[in-house]
Amino acid sequence: MAKENFNDLLWFLAVAEEKSFTRAAAKLGITQSTLSHTIKRLETRMGIRLLTRTTRNVTTTEAGERLRQSLAPRLAEIETEIAALMEFRDKLAGTIRLTLSDHALQSVVWPKLLPVLSNYPDIKLELSIDNGLRNIVEDGFDAGVRLGESVEKDMIAVRIGPDWRLVAVASPTYFAERPLPRHPQELVSHNCINHRQARGGGLYAWEFEKDGQELRVRVDGQLTFNTSLAMVDAAVKGYGIAFLPEDLVERSIALGDLVQVLDDWCPKFAGYYIYYPSRRQNLPAFKVVVDALRLEED
Repeated sequence: MAKENFNDLLWFLAVAEEKSFTRAAAKLGITQSTLSHTIKRLETRMGIRLLTRTTRNVTTTEAGERLRQSLAPRLAEIETEIAALMEFRDKLAGTIRLTLSDHALQSVVWPKLLPVLSNYPDIKLELSIDNGLRNIVEDGFDAGVRLGESVEKDMIAVRIGPDWRLVAVASPTYFAERPLPRHPQELVSHNCINHRQARGGGLYAWEFEKDGQELRVRVDGQLTFNTSLAMVDAAVKGYGIAFLPEDLVERSIALGDLVQVLDDWCPKFAGYYIYYPSRRQNLPAFKVVVDALRLEED
């Protein structure tokens, strides 16, 4: 394809990612009619329909999705190489995009990156909260933050947080009319607050372990969330038993707002890691972020 048509591909990618001509045109700073005409011209030139248009949204055809998946990582590589040129500048600068969970942000990442904002005013951070596992290359992220057990094997991974565990808690009001569970299986008779996982959309099966015995319990209840912070509030207000990161509920337990149960059944998980493709590790601004997050060894 001729070099002068390269913008057409960029504009197609914008529409495919935004799933909207209106949003894509605003992002590109052009009119919607110009964008629509360009995409039609691209489809005519290629002889393939790339997008399916309805009154409500825009989706990629099978050919269009194949083209999107081919373009996205290649464009990411180009952006990486351009960003690498920044090492020749006198000061560190650039935008670093991270995908991470709400708990990872609150417990590890945000406290450690605050000094970066102060010390490097030309470094910009974009933190995307998502409790699912994202394809950081295809989705245009510089790195992701996840538990060690969830990190993709072909990525470089740097530990940034200590081991932690999930604990089962509920309010004293909830337990005033119900017996305390003594075994994880007894949770099936309780009103539990579920957590829906973004990847696949399934409900998280609570994981327990004691004396080498591992159990996964699927609980039921009136409430389901996809964020931990809302679950804390619901548990404090008496809507059921929640399975939450210990550091999020320590204060509520100390104040008597929550009661912890099944403590001896709650194992520790591998801590958080920042993971990224190898080509990003030599970018100066990115290295500053990784070094700031890196877990200091005792």
